[in-house]
Amino acid sequence: MIPSGASAPGTPGGAVALLIADDDEVTRSGLRTLLAAQPGITVVGEAADGVEAVERARRLRPDVVLMDVRMPRLNGIEATRQLLAAGSAEPAEPPKVVVITTFENDGYVTAALGAGASGFVLKRLPVRQIAEAVRVVAAGEAILFPAALRRMVAARPLDSAEALPRAALTGREEEVLRLMATGLSNPEIAQSLVVSLETVKTHVGNVLTKLGAQNRTHAVVIAYESGLVVPGFAG
Repeated sequence: MIPSGASAPGTPGGAVALLIADDDEVTRSGLRTLLAAQPGITVVGEAADGVEAVERARRLRPDVVLMDVRMPRLNGIEATRQLLAAGSAEPAEPPKVVVITTFENDGYVTAALGAGASGFVLKRLPVRQIAEAVRVVAAGEAILFPAALRRMVAARPLDSAEALPRAALTGREEEVLRLMATGLSNPEIAQSLVVSLETVKTHVGNVLTKLGAQNRTHAVVIAYESGLVVPGFAG
């Protein structure tokens, strides 16, 4: 779901500035045409491989990079890692990265999440859902598909299973983490717990800090690995 007031300052009118990275020219062109027609999104550039993605993201300063995984010269995982690592040393906040892939159980996706991507979408999704993912991530949320995430964590863990026991989360912080794992946005968590949005933001920030998580997605991976969230959990 898109948080209320979700917008990004990267382009006039608060539209989300988007960079599309995909080595297939037909796919890349199609995504550009379709996403540019969606409300609240401005496509500011394209990249045909990971090297171009990093270079153009640094130059164009998009809010979000839609990153394919399998690309020549530098794959999407390494491009994501370089882009976000480089961003931490620069004054401007690095862009959010959404991995776009053909298969939801692709092992590369788990590695991309570990590299700091904010989530992933499938290429076969309707364009409106991909556009929604871009807007949600630009607003600071994460795109999670718990069933697919559970399968990937089981197949290729990120070696963070011990993080949760050491984190000493409060009961409310664990509750917030469980709701994050269902894919709820901050406003939806606030509504579920009947607390203010600012309170939820504080809890989310504490969770990320205590877990040493790079973002919401990484925190949820840790929750699944540790057993705090189990298959079938529905809130």
